[in-house]
Amino acid sequence: MRDVCKAYRNNSNWMSISMTELAPLPLSNIETFETRAVLKKTAEAHRYFAELKGVAATIPNEAVLINTLTLQEAKDSSEIENIVTTHDEIYKASIFAEALTNPATKEVQNYSFALRQGFQTVRQQTVIRLHDIITIQQYLENNNAGLRKLPGTDLKNARTGEVVYTPPQNAADIERLMANLVDYINNDELCDADPLVKMAIIHHQFESIHPFYDGNGRTGRILNILYLVAKGLLDLPVLYLSRFIISNKSDYYTHLQQVRDSGEWEPWLLYMLEGIIQTSQMTIALIQKIKILMQQYKHQIREQLPKIYRQELLNNLFSHPYTKIDFVMSDLDVSRITATKYLEQLVDKGFLQKEKVGRTNYYINLPFYSLLKAAK
Repeated sequence: MRDVCKAYRNNSNWMSISMTELAPLPLSNIETFETRAVLKKTAEAHRYFAELKGVAATIPNEAVLINTLTLQEAKDSSEIENIVTTHDEIYKASIFAEALTNPATKEVQNYSFALRQGFQTVRQQTVIRLHDIITIQQYLENNNAGLRKLPGTDLKNARTGEVVYTPPQNAADIERLMANLVDYINNDELCDADPLVKMAIIHHQFESIHPFYDGNGRTGRILNILYLVAKGLLDLPVLYLSRFIISNKSDYYTHLQQVRDSGEWEPWLLYMLEGIIQTSQMTIALIQKIKILMQQYKHQIREQLPKIYRQELLNNLFSHPYTKIDFVMSDLDVSRITATKYLEQLVDKGFLQKEKVGRTNYYINLPFYSLLKAAK
């Protein structure tokens, strides 16, 4: 393995309180970081990863997982940045433009869109380009600011205001470090570490470069899942670490900074691997519950409403907890009258609950909504 850990020196005219050197990747002597404890935790994480990949494949319509779980991740990831909204708000906003009035909900919707677009791109090309990372951040922030060009960015303790870390300030260094990171992401010859360990290293490096003026945390968490898809560890973007990070937020920032301060990687790697394990377990349980609920709806609709049952109808009811007449018309290729008739019959039999936004009716799959809301 080649050693390219020469640090980029800070330019003397950078206006910041404390300067921090950041070495490009790969790390030298990676074997010293893959300790016995890390390797043991990595093997456990892979077992759950394999199970998650298999369970996800049992849901025949990928939209059921992509549409719903991306919204879950968008909500949780945004909450880490104190962008807080409710399940009801994000679900309504995703089907009714007129319901998109809460600024926090708009940001969550931007995140969901960025994640889905990034997934489609990476699934097609199986590599992650710098352009893709910049595009994700543009979707998140709705601007074209691109990589940071001006000095003055510090990461501060939210409670005390104390500067805890100063990322690279010089635009040329940021560009070089990001080019190096993209090379590291796509070129496995640079590092023979396990992909899950490598993901944790990539995430730390990205957050330490802090390449954008805003949206770094959310972009970095999207990059995690895209890396796993690019490496073939997952077929669908269904493993998200944001809920684990929310539950262990203090540890997340402590271990991030510990690597910067002391070069001690093991606690960070163990933290991220434990996050993968716990998140895989939660996601496996959620998908299994979704599968059971879909089977129940399938059998009950077939039994109680055999004339309207179609697989496309079942897919419609589970690709999003809310639906409306236009969606049924499109998914089933039926007239408005027929779509309305189907939905009303489903309401009469208790499969859906009818609500109204403005002058438009929408229909909630309450058991599905409750399942997603309660997922922990």
